[in-house]
Amino acid sequence: MKGLEQYDVKVLLALVKSVGGRIDFFKWLVNSGYPQLAAFSNAVRADDDAMVWLFKNNYAWLAILSNACDGDEKAKEWIRQAMTPVNLHYALACRHNIESLRWLKQRNLDIFLMLAHETEKFLKYQELENAGPYVMHFGGHYRAAMELAEWKKEQNGEKGETKKG
Repeated sequence: MKGLEQYDVKVLLALVKSVGGRIDFFKWLVNSGYPQLAAFSNAVRADDDAMVWLFKNNYAWLAILSNACDGDEKAKEWIRQAMTPVNLHYALACRHNIESLRWLKQRNLDIFLMLAHETEKFLKYQELENAGPYVMHFGGHYRAAMELAEWKKEQNGEKGETKKG
């Protein structure tokens, strides 16, 4: 599996703008055949529905990459083992990891530096919003966690529960 670098720079620039909150670029991604990147941009912005969509539509790697951007250690390890270094360094750069920022810069991967910067801006905003005394936390992202567990079962060849309907 490659990762984000498989996309043309024009598409990645639209992703940068979508992560930055630009709805016009989000819609462009959806309407131009990149709904997975639109979902990824929303997953980065803490949208559980987007995370679930990524798992259900065979883009688990993007959901896990989003988790790595959030600092999830298991997700970072998975990215390290299953994807190219560009993706890991992007995820680490989102948390202002100096070595990863330098790694991307030395390789002239400016689009990934831009993406990391926009992601970091949103993550910092999110941290500020969630730090207030009036914010209630109700147990995290339950639906996304359930989809991750199902995906892991499938990867390990285990059968999930059959649904009766």
